[in-house]
Amino acid sequence: MKTYAYAAAFEPTEREGGFVVTFPDVPEAITEGDDMADAREQAADALGVGLLTYLEMGRELPEAKASGEMITPDADVAMKIALIETFRASGITRMELARRIGKDEKEARRMLDPGKSTKLPLMAAALAAMGQRLVIGLEAAE
Repeated sequence: MKTYAYAAAFEPTEREGGFVVTFPDVPEAITEGDDMADAREQAADALGVGLLTYLEMGRELPEAKASGEMITPDADVAMKIALIETFRASGITRMELARRIGKDEKEARRMLDPGKSTKLPLMAAALAAMGQRLVIGLEAAE
């Protein structure tokens, strides 16, 4: 099961209570927060933007190698990443994906655009049409 979790490094800022967050495996993702809770929230957002940028540029996602506190992008972003990666690995065309989910090619193109939002049921249907099953997990918030 893929989670798109990457290790984050939290460094205190000069401002009391604040943290700068970086990702050794995704150096483009850098952010800060006013406190640890805010830093974690900002980190999830920055990681999602960083990973979507990789995909938008046609690059492969980096392998998660570093150790540390693991951060994942928000669920909707992780689903979009999974959809794009699955499509690229499938070898099918956008037209074929559209046919499989009963939509037109324009809708398939929109779904596969990292900058466009897509509703969960449509992403789940597209993943299923490519032989993948969406699994949702739950964990305690820190």
